Amino acid sequence: MPASAPSEAILILGGTKEASDLARQLVTGRPGARIITSLAGRTKEPAPLAGEVRTGGFGGAQGLARYIRENGITLLIDATHPFARQISANAAEAARLTGIPLEIRTRKPWAKQPGDRWTEVKTLEEAREAIPEGARVLLALGSQHIGLFSSREHVHFVVRMIDRPAEPLTLPDHTLVLGRPGDSAAVETMLLIAHSITHIVCRNSGGKAAYAKIEAARQMGLPVIMITRTS
Repeated sequence: MPASAPSEAILILGGTKEASDLARQLVTGRPGARIITSLAGRTKEPAPLAGEVRTGGFGGAQGLARYIRENGITLLIDATHPFARQISANAAEAARLTGIPLEIRTRKPWAKQPGDRWTEVKTLEEAREAIPEGARVLLALGSQHIGLFSSREHVHFVVRMIDRPAEPLTLPDHTLVLGRPGDSAAVETMLLIAHSITHIVCRNSGGKAAYAKIEAARQMGLPVIMITRTS
């Protein structure tokens, strides 16, 4: 490593609000360190991040280990989505291969509160089957999971995405809403009322950024089909 290189190089596996906040804290608190946040690249125009940003996959655990060695990474932080199990597994293996420390910053799942009407399921398939006929569903899932619900008829889906999908959605009856989740229960309530939503399908991802819809559902008495985490 060149003498002028920073003594500390931190790689954050990001894509969450918590990862963004962490990058900002590290850039401010460790001015001599190189702070890199890695994004999967699913969002075309992600929010600005402090420090360096790289986009795209690494090519599995071996590719991540190679990147760590080539860039002199001294600390790996896994701050990915709690359901991003493959990248978390790759991070653990890459840390083992390179011998660098790994910090895991997985946010805690949401806890069911009085007034919540949750039907908890373990898989996307179970969530699909739990939707009653005639429902109007806010499908609050990543774009890669939407196609699984295409086999459900007699259901109207409202799908919210940050970016317009490259290909038309295959859902038989749906409305596409472009935009980020609302930052308050009041904003989410307006969306739910505007689209006459009767159910929400989502994963228990935890954190504050996506919780507003859960608060709105509680206040409105709406059922939530909640996909739980599995170890």
